[in-house]
Amino acid sequence: MAVLDWLVIAAYFVVMVLIGVYAKSKISDASDFYVAGGKLPAWLVGISHHMSGYSAAVFVGYAALAYTTGFAVYVWWALSITVACSIGAWLFAPRWPRLRQRLGIISPLEYLAKRFNVPTEQLLAWSGAALKVFDVAAKWVASAILLQVFAGLPIAWGILVVGGVTMVYSTIGGIWADVLTDLGQFVIQLVAAIAMLAIVMVKLGGVSSLWTMWDQLPEGHALPFNGDLTVWFFLAYCVISTLSYNGGTWNLAMRMIATENGAAARRSMIFSGVLYLIWPLVLFVPMWAAPLFLPDLADPEQSYALLAQQLLPAGLIGLVLAGMFSHTMAMTASDANAISSVVVRDIIPALRRDRGFLPERRELFMARLTTFLFITLSMGIALTADSFGGVLGLLIAWFGALVGPIAVPMLLGLLPAFRRSGSAAAITSWAVGLAVFALNKYVLAGPIDALGTASAQSITVAAPVLCSIIVFIGYGFILPAHSAEVDELVDSLGSDTPAAPTSAAAAAR
Repeated sequence: MAVLDWLVIAAYFVVMVLIGVYAKSKISDASDFYVAGGKLPAWLVGISHHMSGYSAAVFVGYAALAYTTGFAVYVWWALSITVACSIGAWLFAPRWPRLRQRLGIISPLEYLAKRFNVPTEQLLAWSGAALKVFDVAAKWVASAILLQVFAGLPIAWGILVVGGVTMVYSTIGGIWADVLTDLGQFVIQLVAAIAMLAIVMVKLGGVSSLWTMWDQLPEGHALPFNGDLTVWFFLAYCVISTLSYNGGTWNLAMRMIATENGAAARRSMIFSGVLYLIWPLVLFVPMWAAPLFLPDLADPEQSYALLAQQLLPAGLIGLVLAGMFSHTMAMTASDANAISSVVVRDIIPALRRDRGFLPERRELFMARLTTFLFITLSMGIALTADSFGGVLGLLIAWFGALVGPIAVPMLLGLLPAFRRSGSAAAITSWAVGLAVFALNKYVLAGPIDALGTASAQSITVAAPVLCSIIVFIGYGFILPAHSAEVDELVDSLGSDTPAAPTSAAAAAR
């Protein structure tokens, strides 16, 4: 990289830290730290939800898929999330801020103590929080690899730089810092991606290249489904994305909780869905065109980085790099915020003798401390990733398996249709989903692989979450749980009728 590129990167980091310092002035208690007191505007939450939804994997793993399979990567990834946002805008998103209004929650798992019981809340809190640290560690490593490819910076230094900057602004600024840096990162990515798109189109002969380049690309690259990205794989990811992007991934639930009311949450989810429908087309065009500039590439994962180095002038390379790992910083900062809220509002109260929440000032201190400790621990794991070997990969895989089973009771528990599915249904569905994943991965791996790569991927991805859904719903019909308190809570989430925050969440403990 040229000196100008380094200056761009340095300026980017400085701006992120300054945003964190500015955001600190907006925080007076834990509610402000975690959910901005429900004051985040819908448009800002929509951008933040979008930015928090994907990481540097887009420019590495997805770039490789775009290089080898073409348009199908957009259908599989972006359209599945658009479907998820469309469903969530009506079913799930409006219910999250209403939980804050009714129960005063500032953690996405906090309501589970009232909806099911404390053991269910603790099971989901501990299992998700313990493994999430390894998922975030993998993201630090991915960002550091990008810095190494572009700038020759050792991976350890890359982890310390990216993780350190994220730690500063997220620890002092909470969710306000997260969403404001998401906005800044979106603007940076907007400029960088449009510059990349424009240069690629000029090199290929103008705007007409958007539809003429497909004739020059390998056969099948213009198809909506190609290679391992089959229609069944797409449908499987529609299910998983619906659970993940509507709150199964905790940091995205936090975005919805932070909106003013259900109507605002719905608008923000629709806005995020529109961004997923349109913006990936801008990002993917250079990736789709990469075989024309870099034919027969040995490692397709390097295609976007190599293309940027080949086509962009000094300064823009730094901007593109900032845009690439800004996604990871956005995800990890919001992950840290969500995990911290679960620790402070779900785990710590359960360990206290009186089962109550911490005093207000101490709660804010613990919010910052747990955010700092979570990022520190994840960076430590990332720095020693080589020593973990297969263990790190194993734990990350198991976290992926837990996302669906954890999300099923969290999200379906919000809906009136499943009010009869109680704590036993939630715990059993979690256990069955995890068991099915383990069965597929360690017992039936051979027979599943024999079905072919595409079918094997669909089964491995979809089976655990589908089994969790079936068990959760079926349990409610076969052994229904009846609770007037649950009925009242679920019914109250159907509209934005004003209701003052109560201490019901604490009382439920």
